[in-house]
Amino acid sequence: MIIYNVTVNIDFDVQNDWLNWMKSTHIPDVLATNLFVEAKLSRVLAEEEGGATYSIQYLCEDQEKLDEYQEKHAPALQQDHIERYAGKFVAFRTLLKVEKHFT
Repeated sequence: MIIYNVTVNIDFDVQNDWLNWMKSTHIPDVLATNLFVEAKLSRVLAEEEGGATYSIQYLCEDQEKLDEYQEKHAPALQQDHIERYAGKFVAFRTLLKVEKHFT
């Protein structure tokens, strides 16, 4: 399993709109590709000046599915985000290989 982690710092003045859009549109659109098993949206518990930071973690079965997502779907979905919140966010992406899952 691979975690595709997207960390976003969003300006406070659009935070509520962004959060609603992420929950109602963007994350469901990513999951609708059927290339991820699940997604988690978390707020980073740290004081930030000018914005709030969130982590969106998408769980993917394997590198092949992640590659397909990044080739066929990510550019358009990321462009939607950029157009909607231009100049109001910074984002970076991290890939994590799940070594063992504990419950």
